[in-house]
Amino acid sequence: MLVKWIRCTVVDRRGFERGQRKWAGLLGEPGFRGQGGGWSRGRPGVAHIFSFWESRSFYDSFMARSHDRLAASQSGTFKDTQVKLFDYRFDVKTGFEPRFTDADLVRVALCRVHEERAEHFTLMQEKVWNPAMAGSPGMIRGLFGEAPGHEFLVLSMWRSAAEHGKYRAERVERLALRAQIEADVAALSGDIVALEPTWIV
Repeated sequence: MLVKWIRCTVVDRRGFERGQRKWAGLLGEPGFRGQGGGWSRGRPGVAHIFSFWESRSFYDSFMARSHDRLAASQSGTFKDTQVKLFDYRFDVKTGFEPRFTDADLVRVALCRVHEERAEHFTLMQEKVWNPAMAGSPGMIRGLFGEAPGHEFLVLSMWRSAAEHGKYRAERVERLALRAQIEADVAALSGDIVALEPTWIV
């Protein structure tokens, strides 16, 4: 599975949201698995979109054919777009599906990892972080993805901000020490995204 993450700064909120609903046109596309997104909780005007495709070839075919037609209605409503593609590596918890209807919040983390530490980082994700997140009340599902250049995506869906906040307060510092995250990670960025039900495809 291919995961696409788009982050942008919206300059015309009403126009952007109107255009976002046009992406319902993705439903007929071969290989399309699902899309959702919403607004950053910490950065005003920043929107995140996550879309899922069965494979890179289905995605490339869509980009060559239908993408520009669907995107046209949002032209001029945003700036500073960043797009990243990741190959799905494994689930966080079990049975990941690109569904957004039962989640309120997405936590997304982008980790650029030192080349010689990439294997260790992946192992710690499986052995330390995954069990901790999977055991947290309110964490619904998630995935771990990889992009060229030793970049990794950790995406988790949560039932509510309160439950995600509790997990952060109770566990994160201790887990980071155990996973030796400072030795592995060269750069870490991320966001907490409040999902918009009308953006779900």
